[in-house]
Amino acid sequence: MQAARGTPIATAGQGGLERPARWWWLFAAVAAGGVLLDVLTKVAVVRFLDPAEPVRLLGGLLTLRLIRNPGAAFSLGEGFTPVFGLLSAAVLLFVVIRLAPRIGHIGWAVALGLLCAGVGGNLVDRLFRQPGILHGHVVDFLQLPYWPIFNVADMCITSAAVLIMVLSVVKNVGINGERYVKPPSSGERGPHGDLGSNGERGVNRDRGGSGEAGTGDAARASAE
Repeated sequence: MQAARGTPIATAGQGGLERPARWWWLFAAVAAGGVLLDVLTKVAVVRFLDPAEPVRLLGGLLTLRLIRNPGAAFSLGEGFTPVFGLLSAAVLLFVVIRLAPRIGHIGWAVALGLLCAGVGGNLVDRLFRQPGILHGHVVDFLQLPYWPIFNVADMCITSAAVLIMVLSVVKNVGINGERYVKPPSSGERGPHGDLGSNGERGVNRDRGGSGEAGTGDAARASAE
């Protein structure tokens, strides 16, 4: 079926075809920009920061302290560096191949872009830093009071997790941009003011119909 001769209905609203491509490019830009920022900051820190001489900034609120982390966040799983590298690669492939083509909302484009930036930034360390491929140690250098040392990639992953929670739980927006509305439960008003199956208005409506019919029958019976 076509809206006009030679024009499919899908193209009648051109935004329906242009929007996914636009969001995909935003996703790619956020992911590439995040990886680039993470790599550049790590290169600068390794070159100019002495691990034995941390730099305190903002009155000690932020400290630049260079460490090399062979494990995951909080230095957990230090003996499983290759596993983390393989898992990171699997996550990247899943997001790029399965999720990115379905993006239909600006928030999801940013969230998944940040997720890929964080996972990809740390994966670069595991692939190319010493002591070898899939065994490389991740460079961490940002330290806050009472918080483990982290890097720009970790910030991207945390931001992505928060944004995904807001979109999916608070805003109820799916990855394709559709907003999911909870259907009214029993006793709640629906979109047209009706109540659920046990609601008062529904009961009154039924009573009204049956009551009028009953009154009419009684009147005819008495007249006869």
